[in-house]
Amino acid sequence: MAVFMITSEYLALSGTDHSAHVKSAVLTVDAAQLDSTDMASGGWTEAEPGMKSGQLVVTWQDDVTSGSIDGILWGLFGTKPTFELRPTSASVGVNNPKYTGSVLCTNTSIGGTVGDLAAKSTTWPTSGTVTRATS
Repeated sequence: MAVFMITSEYLALSGTDHSAHVKSAVLTVDAAQLDSTDMASGGWTEAEPGMKSGQLVVTWQDDVTSGSIDGILWGLFGTKPTFELRPTSASVGVNNPKYTGSVLCTNTSIGGTVGDLAAKSTTWPTSGTVTRATS
C-alpha cells in the first residue's frame, strides 16, 4: 500500500479551481444504518444500508480583495454548485481519483483571531449523488 503526504489537493467549485485558497478539504460520505433485527436474528443486531449522505468541510485561507475567495463564497451562499475534489492537483487517473457532486452552500463566515492568518471554514452537505472516477 502506498502512502502519501497531502501537499497539492485539488478543489474546484462550479468548474473553477480554488486550490490556491484551500488549507484543507475533506469529503465524508455515509450510509444510514437501518435496523432489520427480528426474532430470527439469533440475538445479534442486523442492519441494512439506508440513504446515503455526505459533507464537504473546507478550511479556506481568506482574502477579501475584490474578486477573491470571500466574494466568491458569498456569491455561492444559498446555491448548489458542483464540486470536484482530488487527492493531488495531477491529472485524474487510477492513482488520483476525482470525487464529484454538488454541495448546498449553507454557510460562510468572516473574522478570526488577532495574529493569525485570516481563514474561514465551511461545512456543506452534499446534494444528490457523489461519484468517484479514475478517468
